[in-house]
Amino acid sequence: MLLTVLFLGTGLFISGCMVAAVGAGAGTAAYVMGKMNGTEAKDIDTVYNAAEKAAEQLNLNITERTHDKMSGEIIARDSQDKKVTIKLKAASENVTDITIRVGFFGDETKTRLIYEKIHENLK
Repeated sequence: MLLTVLFLGTGLFISGCMVAAVGAGAGTAAYVMGKMNGTEAKDIDTVYNAAEKAAEQLNLNITERTHDKMSGEIIARDSQDKKVTIKLKAASENVTDITIRVGFFGDETKTRLIYEKIHENLK
């Protein structure tokens, strides 16, 4: 019992391990251990286009783009030269999983901004 309490308590104090849901209406998403994991009820082509547009709108320097009917990935650099990775995976024909990470340890503020911009582009 004590070990369980210590284990759970330690998790609350570790930087980058905070879990926080994205605001209402923004799809299903949570920031966990330095990255944002989300799901959108759209096909992968639509979400990929929205992610690419979001990266351009946020002035991210896209260095790599890959995309097919099952997955996609956009790798970019922000103004501080932090690596930004947006990974997409088709969960079904009309559902796409999204994972976003900024930098090695994560940057919650930037990650949320990218996710919200992708979501806006899906409307």
